[in-house]
Amino acid sequence: MRSPQNQFYNQFDYESLEARETDPHRSPFQIDRDRIIYSSAFRRLQSKTQVFVSGEFDFYRTRLTHSLEVAQIGRSICSFQNQTSSFLTTDFGIDPDLVEAVCLAHDLGHSPFGHAGERALHHLMRDLGGFEGNAQSLRLITKTIYSGTRERRGMNPTRALIDGVQKYKRLLREDRTAENHFLYDDQESLRQFTLGDAISDDGLDYTKLRSLECQIMDWADDTAYGLSDIVDSINAGFLRFERVEDWAANQSLKPDEAKPIETVLSAIKERKVEARFSRKIGAFIRATSLVSRVGALSDVSQRYRFSLVVEPEIRAEVDIYKRLCRDLVFRHSQLHQLERKARMILEAIFRAFAEAYLEAKNAPLRLLPESYDFLVRNADGELGRARVLCDYVAGMTDLFATRTYKRLFDPSFGSTVDL
Repeated sequence: MRSPQNQFYNQFDYESLEARETDPHRSPFQIDRDRIIYSSAFRRLQSKTQVFVSGEFDFYRTRLTHSLEVAQIGRSICSFQNQTSSFLTTDFGIDPDLVEAVCLAHDLGHSPFGHAGERALHHLMRDLGGFEGNAQSLRLITKTIYSGTRERRGMNPTRALIDGVQKYKRLLREDRTAENHFLYDDQESLRQFTLGDAISDDGLDYTKLRSLECQIMDWADDTAYGLSDIVDSINAGFLRFERVEDWAANQSLKPDEAKPIETVLSAIKERKVEARFSRKIGAFIRATSLVSRVGALSDVSQRYRFSLVVEPEIRAEVDIYKRLCRDLVFRHSQLHQLERKARMILEAIFRAFAEAYLEAKNAPLRLLPESYDFLVRNADGELGRARVLCDYVAGMTDLFATRTYKRLFDPSFGSTVDL
């Protein structure tokens, strides 16, 4: 175990947006993790789509099970690096509780219906501040994760957690054509807090500015969905032996690309999909190492003195799995039909709320629950009201969004037992 006096982190890393009481039995990073686990936003991930619609079959991964897998892989990467890296010692190591908190929080802001829902909400919010799952996760932990009748507030996270969740640090106004991978414009103060008062943001390349814990989360995420998508897609019948074989024959694959496809084919043929791909998780963890770096924040925090490096052949293996799923699963007509339905549901719900709260002068109809109705009516201007509406829709589970759509548009649905 690491010494409680871990010199890897300093007061800069532990600082939060507002002063908070210390806990003699838990570190600041343990408090961050615990607050995420006990939040309703985290529980709602159990009914949000990962790849296949939540509830369609009970063995497919949801956003919740995916987040748990990412957290486990993230902690294992920490353990591996703390034991093997020449840069780390018994009192100078990566904090697994911090990495776990970052991993558990990374998908909190994702909308219902997976990436289809995210694209739909960004289209609806394009002229009203945009929508991005990563930016929404940051908004949740810093602004809205705790909801009351009259107000919402964040969990007052540490700077290290705020930074770890910021996979992308570019503001939307810095690239108005961006479809994803941005922060909301009103999150500029959070970005500045991440950098600290002593750091100037002039000339910084925000596309590459990621803390070590963020890099660990990103590889854990790639590992989890790179392997898990294959398993779920085989179980769902999208990746059948003949389809994968035909796809590979038409790809002109290089030898290092063909080998992972052979693994997929043999796993399908031998009916050892779960066992074969579960074993790969360990190999992907052991394919990581630390290198030193010099740049912005490297003299302020150890989190920017080191980077995570992944062996090229392992990263290439993940890339070929992603490519296989993209071509044979994500572009499948059945998935596109579900995406169309998801887009229709979210667009219809959002436009109904917008008609009531953004276009109507006095909003005579109360379509939102009492707490959100109060928040949206008292929000600052059209952009503020739109953001609260977006928060509400983005926080829906797949099932709740479908029920809300029926309640608004299905004449045969809407008795008190349907609420």
